[in-house]
Amino acid sequence: MTQRWAIPLLVLAFIAFYLLPLGTHGLWIPDETRYAQIGQQILIDGNWVTPHFMDIRYFEKPIAGYWMIAIGQAIFGENLFGVRIASAIATGLSVMLAYLVARRLWNDPRKSFACALVYMTFGLIAGQAGYSNLDPQFTWWVNLSLAALWFAVDSTTTRGRLISWAVLGFACGMGFMTKGFLAFLLPVLIALPYMIWQKRFVELVKYGLLAMLVAAIVSLPWVLAVHAQEPDYWRFFFWHEHIRRFAGEDAQHGRPWWFYLPLMVVSSLPWAALLPATFKDAWRNKGHRGVVFLLLWMLLPLALFSLSKGKLPTYIMPCLLPLALLLGHALMQRVETAKPLSLRLNGLLNVLFSGIALLALVYFEIKKPFYEDETFHMSLLVIVLLTWIVTGLLTFAKPLKMWAAPAVAMGALVLLLPAAMPSSVVHNKMPDQFILEHVQALSGAKHLLSNDLGAASALSWRLRRPDVTLYNTQGEVKYGLTYDDAKGKSLGLDEIESWMANARREGPVGVVMRVKDSDESHEMDLLPKDGQRFDEGNMVILIFPQRAP
Repeated sequence: MTQRWAIPLLVLAFIAFYLLPLGTHGLWIPDETRYAQIGQQILIDGNWVTPHFMDIRYFEKPIAGYWMIAIGQAIFGENLFGVRIASAIATGLSVMLAYLVARRLWNDPRKSFACALVYMTFGLIAGQAGYSNLDPQFTWWVNLSLAALWFAVDSTTTRGRLISWAVLGFACGMGFMTKGFLAFLLPVLIALPYMIWQKRFVELVKYGLLAMLVAAIVSLPWVLAVHAQEPDYWRFFFWHEHIRRFAGEDAQHGRPWWFYLPLMVVSSLPWAALLPATFKDAWRNKGHRGVVFLLLWMLLPLALFSLSKGKLPTYIMPCLLPLALLLGHALMQRVETAKPLSLRLNGLLNVLFSGIALLALVYFEIKKPFYEDETFHMSLLVIVLLTWIVTGLLTFAKPLKMWAAPAVAMGALVLLLPAAMPSSVVHNKMPDQFILEHVQALSGAKHLLSNDLGAASALSWRLRRPDVTLYNTQGEVKYGLTYDDAKGKSLGLDEIESWMANARREGPVGVVMRVKDSDESHEMDLLPKDGQRFDEGNMVILIFPQRAP
């Protein structure tokens, strides 16, 4: 039965958990609005070589990830679904890869299905599948390169090895064009110790040259094209996005070295209580070359990311597919041998986790409510928490039959949580919906202005206009603003009065402000007082009419 229904069930879960929620909530700032706008600008300008963000050079990442987001909008429309579909498809492909690698490792349909289901419903993986950024895409290319590496070293035919090494090279080339040099480093980091351990170093060199050739064929045309178009691209990208982020004392998102250790546990919910059994089995089978390969795949990138000065939760996503393979194997071993203790503990952990969350919700709603007259939204959150409790109890009561119940809990979370967000979160973190409500008034503006990059990119994307002027903010576009053709794209406090006066002589001015603190309140105070005003959360829309010269 598992062999017959595994793929249909995974496809059904993909549609329900990943695709259905894509268009149900606005774009989160700052990431989703930024990636939506960069992808849209590719379609507007037809420049498929150099990334631009609101007409400003944006060298933070290579181009391939933006290609996919642009293609999603070209096919499905410049809407919420079109912006996010690339992340969902990339994650879905990684789920299928988990199934194929598990089948190659153990040739057991139940284990293949379990591994794919576990990976699909890991909290971090499922959450990012509906979020528009480059991490799901990069994770797919890394997963493909390392899965191809395993297929290469496990193959018994020359043809099989050649195909696998060529796929590895293709994945490395695409990964490099999505997020950079890390796509080349990670396969080497795993292949080198593994092949030395297996006494196959000569084979690594011989076939590795093929992979390098394929990677060069894939990426070199764009590498040369972007250099010809923007000679400073590689200097900035290499030093700022790699060396400084990895080793710089002023690296963005600085975290302690142990940051990823508890995060791996949290990321593996709702399967976290199975981790001790997973590592126990892995240690017991440490002589098995497939298990050794999976451990290298998981632990060496984790160590590398832990050494980096700059850390974000999504950086460890490439470590989670091997963890899912090991965990899925350990899970099914306990089902097949009728050893339910770990499964019962996992169900109990999910009950405790969701029960505490439900009690916390009740407490805060009494003392300091998140929801104000939002019965429907709060009811959705209660349904999510009750689903976790019920599935946890089912797993605890019948662990050998209901081992897959935690997947339903995560599916409910991914499907309903975005729609369950309180208005305070929606209004402050998803400004594109507020802008959409007033898009007609904003569309008539001759000039557009915003004091926040997230709000500015939401405004730009909704109006399909990259010409948004930045007011007292630069952030990650600071480098792009140094170019001569970007002059006038950013204003200081001392320039706003004269700019507004000149802009209003040419036509109406549309302004989207984010007002969170006293500094931003001061920015508001410097604007004219005769504009039409709309407020929602900490977002303010102002429409200033044209003034005669």
